[in-house]
Amino acid sequence: MIGEKIRFNRSGLVVVDLLTTYAALLLAFHLRFEVQIVPVTKGIPPFEPYLALFPIITLVWPVVFYFQGLLEGRPQRSRVEEVFAVTIAVAIASVVLYAGLGFYREFTYSRLALGIFAVLDVVLVSLGRLVFWAVMTRVWASSRHRKHALVAGAGELGRMVAEKLHEHRELGLDVLGYLDDDPGKVGTRVGGLPILGTLDDLPTLAHAQRVDMLYVALPLGSQRRAVKLLKAAEPLILDVRVVPDLLQYYALRAGVEDLDGLPVINLTQIPLAGWNRLVKRAVDLTLSIVALLVLWPLLAAIGLAIHLADRGSVFYRQLRMGLDGKPFRIVKFRTMIPDAESVTGPRFAQRDDPRTTRVGAFLRRTSLDELPQIWNVLKGEMSLVGPRPERPEFVARFRERYPEYMSRHRVRSGITGWAQVHDLRGQSSMRKRIAHDLYYIDNWSLALDFKIMWLTLLRFWRHRHAY
Repeated sequence: MIGEKIRFNRSGLVVVDLLTTYAALLLAFHLRFEVQIVPVTKGIPPFEPYLALFPIITLVWPVVFYFQGLLEGRPQRSRVEEVFAVTIAVAIASVVLYAGLGFYREFTYSRLALGIFAVLDVVLVSLGRLVFWAVMTRVWASSRHRKHALVAGAGELGRMVAEKLHEHRELGLDVLGYLDDDPGKVGTRVGGLPILGTLDDLPTLAHAQRVDMLYVALPLGSQRRAVKLLKAAEPLILDVRVVPDLLQYYALRAGVEDLDGLPVINLTQIPLAGWNRLVKRAVDLTLSIVALLVLWPLLAAIGLAIHLADRGSVFYRQLRMGLDGKPFRIVKFRTMIPDAESVTGPRFAQRDDPRTTRVGAFLRRTSLDELPQIWNVLKGEMSLVGPRPERPEFVARFRERYPEYMSRHRVRSGITGWAQVHDLRGQSSMRKRIAHDLYYIDNWSLALDFKIMWLTLLRFWRHRHAY
């Protein structure tokens, strides 16, 4: 049932996105050539060539929106984040459209009209989605469309299932309570929901409570009880969903693969794979080249200041762990005295660290010492956005203390990241840093990357742990 609603929502989103995009193109033509917000000097063109763009839009827009995670079928981000994602998607789709039109010689489209179209498309699509989610939330939340569910298993897994269903009221499911194989728990409450009976009470409760769906969330080792429960549910004509107890091994988003007809659960599937990885790499290369062209005077000035301060080397290279745990040499502006670790050995920098030079203190405080890592990005050793790479000595220490730590190495390390824009760097909480890094990996999107880069520009001088 949830799958049907998600498919319905996904189809509805495609329709809303296309209709609002068509409306944006019509309105752009009207504003440019009929209202003439900018005077037309070469005559008003026919509308038919613009109308001919509709089939292209119908093909390109849904594909781009799909790869940007905008067709998930359920609201998974805040409204602000969705607008940001729509902006990125429209920008990519517009670039694809403009590139295709560059090969079309029979008619010259107005660049201003197409620019107005892109801006209006972001506005209208965002508003259309806002209205769509408001309407669908009310539709699925209405008593007419709501269904009743039971959760078999009142342990940690069952509680998580009930909480998720409660959070997503737009799915139209009301959890009545739990079933549990421990008779002593019957009548008690877990997370605000009652334990209505044992597993053997399913037939009676299903009829009495008019249950539509059963979630089986039993722990590992309960296969026999699960099979018995499934057999009892079969004649009741319930929608049954089994939630495997794999959460203790779960670090990233799981997926199902097909092994010659045999379903295999992939516990390490991440969004940043396949075409998404190629798109991210293309963005990294493009922005890195632009950054070098724009920032080279600043880079030269910083290098000169470091050299004049003590006549030492400008750059500092250090071994770090990157993608798949492979080592590479990170490049930074030198901020400490030569051979700073000859006595102390590897350790994190501290506030008022005596090893830091005067120029280096300023560079660390403003994070400008990280700029040479653009070279690492161009070489493919790093990305602009991702978990910060650590030294092998620290990685060996962290992987023993935090088993999930190595999951950070499933993507390229970054110059900045989700943890860094939340002021988690230096000697901040390692557990919080890991949690933020895993959130980024599990929820990656191009929109999230641009959001992190924007927040980095806004906050780079305010890091409390930058020293």
